[in-house]
Amino acid sequence: MSNSNFTLSRNLVRNLSIISLTFLLFYGASRLIFPTPASDISTATPQTKQVAVFGGGCFWGMEAVFEHLKGVSDVVSGFSGGDATTADYTLVSSGFTNHAESVKIIYDPSKISYDQLLKVYFLVAHDPTQLNRQGPDFGKQYRSVIFFANEAQKQEAQKYIEQLNKANIFNKQIVTELSPLKGFYQAEEYHQNYIARNPNSRYVVVHDLPKLAKLQAKFPEIYHK
Repeated sequence: MSNSNFTLSRNLVRNLSIISLTFLLFYGASRLIFPTPASDISTATPQTKQVAVFGGGCFWGMEAVFEHLKGVSDVVSGFSGGDATTADYTLVSSGFTNHAESVKIIYDPSKISYDQLLKVYFLVAHDPTQLNRQGPDFGKQYRSVIFFANEAQKQEAQKYIEQLNKANIFNKQIVTELSPLKGFYQAEEYHQNYIARNPNSRYVVVHDLPKLAKLQAKFPEIYHK
C-alpha cells in the first residue's frame, strides 16, 4: 500500500470512528424499532448472484453504504432511467435526461436477501420522503427510486413501502418510485469508490460518513469494514 493510500485509509477510519461515537452518544438511546420486511426471503439456500439497482441522491454515499454489507460483492455508481445517449454526468446533472444517479449492487442471496437490502436502503442510505432531492442536492436526478429487475423485486418493494407507511416510521409518506430496470450505465471512473478516495472531502464528511456510522450502529450483524 502506498503512503497516500495508507493516509486515505487512516483518515477514513479516523473520521468514521469520530462520527460513530457521536452517532451512538446522541442517537443511540432513541433508535427506531424498524420493521423487517414481511416477505423476507430465507438466505439458507445457495443461489447465483443477483442484481439490485437503487437511486437515492448522490451515488457516492449510496455506493459506500452498500459496499459495507456482507454478501455484497460489488457496487457500481451509474445512471438508470434514461437512455444510453444521455448517460453522462454533465447531461444527467441538468435534470432533463430522466436518469437518476443510481447504484448497481451485485449480491449473493444466500448471504444477504433483497429484503435486507431494502431495509438498509430505506433506513440508512437515504431519506425516502424527500421528493426529487436528497439533502443539499436538488433535481429529478436525485429522486428516490427502485429499479426492479423482476416482478418479485417489485412486489417485495411495494409491500415494504406499504408496511413502512402503515407503521408511521417516517414523519411523511414515502415518495419512492418503482420503475422497471431497462438499463444501467456506469458513471465516469472518478465517481467510483469516491468516498474511499476522498474521505476528507467536506461533502463526504458532512453527508456521507454519517451514513456509514449509522449503518454500523443499526446493522452490525451485516456490516463489514
